[in-house]
Amino acid sequence: QMQLVESGGDLVQPGGSLRLSCAASGGPTEFRFYAVAWFRQAPGKEREGISCISLGDGGEAYGEAVKGRFTTSRDNVKNVAYLQMNSLQEDDTAEYICAAAEYAYCSGIVPPSDEFDDWGQGTQVTVSS
Repeated sequence: QMQLVESGGDLVQPGGSLRLSCAASGGPTEFRFYAVAWFRQAPGKEREGISCISLGDGGEAYGEAVKGRFTTSRDNVKNVAYLQMNSLQEDDTAEYICAAAEYAYCSGIVPPSDEFDDWGQGTQVTVSS
């Protein structure tokens, strides 16, 4: 099983930016063979798929709420996936969690959470003035 550790969460003002990191280690397969997704969960709300990046240098997918504001990327040498978040809004306040799925692609949409086997513990993002 791959271990995932998120970092970068913080308190930020509306309109600000943050970059989250998801560091991967272990696992039966190299990191580059995993799709990595970001989900978020706010109190009282369902878990929401934010972004996904396919294995290798494959395609990306984004949830409607963050399209045009958030960008996901990966470094297959450092075994890290990133979520760059710009123009943050108070509605973006949530715990952000990364997840990985072996030999998976993100074909235009963020796959549902049950398609991901490995999960991190999450990092808190709070957007408030």
